[in-house]
Amino acid sequence: MLKNHNGRIPVLEIASGKFLFESNAIMFYLSEETEFFPTDKFERAQVMQWLFFEQYSHEPFMATSRFWYLTGKAEEYQEALQQKQAPGYAALGVMEQHLAENEFFAGDRYTIADIGLFAYTHVADEGGFDLTRFPAIQTWIDRVKSQPRYIKII
Repeated sequence: MLKNHNGRIPVLEIASGKFLFESNAIMFYLSEETEFFPTDKFERAQVMQWLFFEQYSHEPFMATSRFWYLTGKAEEYQEALQQKQAPGYAALGVMEQHLAENEFFAGDRYTIADIGLFAYTHVADEGGFDLTRFPAIQTWIDRVKSQPRYIKII
């Protein structure tokens, strides 16, 4: 029986009857002992810091806005979309400031922190966010797309 207590996707079945839910928990599980999750204690903490940032300061504004635009509900949720603009741009500002001095988010190399933040950032325009104001983010997006085994999300 599927054990996803919050009833949302994604869900990863690790073994028969063993399930993990929440995208960042799944990424953590799959990335341990790979190049995508550092062995250095401080760098691991940086990865987690950025994944928490993604969940609480980034995703609630980027993902929801994008969903409302893509499902044709932007008009219905116009007031809520306006309320998401300032905190969404604030999150992009934090990312821009970091990326102006760093190639990636943790340990100066590509990690699951980048994978997690890339998901909604590279399509932020579909949620009404103008990325032309963020040149370091744009350069980082290109850097992520140039990673080996990068697969475009459709």
